[in-house]
Amino acid sequence: MTTAHDLTIVSLDIPSDYPVERGDLSLALAGAELIDLLEAGTVALDGPLLRQVSPSASGDRLLDAAASLVGQEPDEPVTDWLWRRGDGLAGQYLAAAGADDGGSRRALWSARRGADRPAPADPSARRRAGDRWAGGDPVLVGLAAAVGIRHESADEVADPEDDAVATVVAAVHDAVVELAATRQRRSIEGAAFDNIWRAI
Repeated sequence: MTTAHDLTIVSLDIPSDYPVERGDLSLALAGAELIDLLEAGTVALDGPLLRQVSPSASGDRLLDAAASLVGQEPDEPVTDWLWRRGDGLAGQYLAAAGADDGGSRRALWSARRGADRPAPADPSARRRAGDRWAGGDPVLVGLAAAVGIRHESADEVADPEDDAVATVVAAVHDAVVELAATRQRRSIEGAAFDNIWRAI
């Protein structure tokens, strides 16, 4: 299993104070894929830009699909790749986890309402993700934090040691903040539009 699969399971199993937005999760999953590709030596970072190094099959369908995207856009910044790869990615991973309908009918779900949330189907994958989370894996904890899932010992968990990995985690956080700002702007614009129609 990959970091993205583990993050999917964490998003389903670990309680959080606020609903997990599928758009946020999609960006974090794209970051998780990129980190696995970096650690496998498939891609590298040249400053803020992605470079394909050694294309190779991982045996994971979704991760291989991610690898195939690297290099399609020359001199692509990490953040741009996250947006391009992240489009609809949460639904694909939820479906791969056997989580009901893959989230196609849910824009978000609340960790406080377990009965309303899909659940991963593979017990061994669930155990692996749970062990990684319980151990305070810096990558998993950092990516989960981006979507609003806080580890109970988050203040004690070290940042990723690898600079490239830390760059990706930071880019995920920045992208999620940008997406939240876009949502807020659209909500304000929508409310203003409704008010105009009420006044007519």
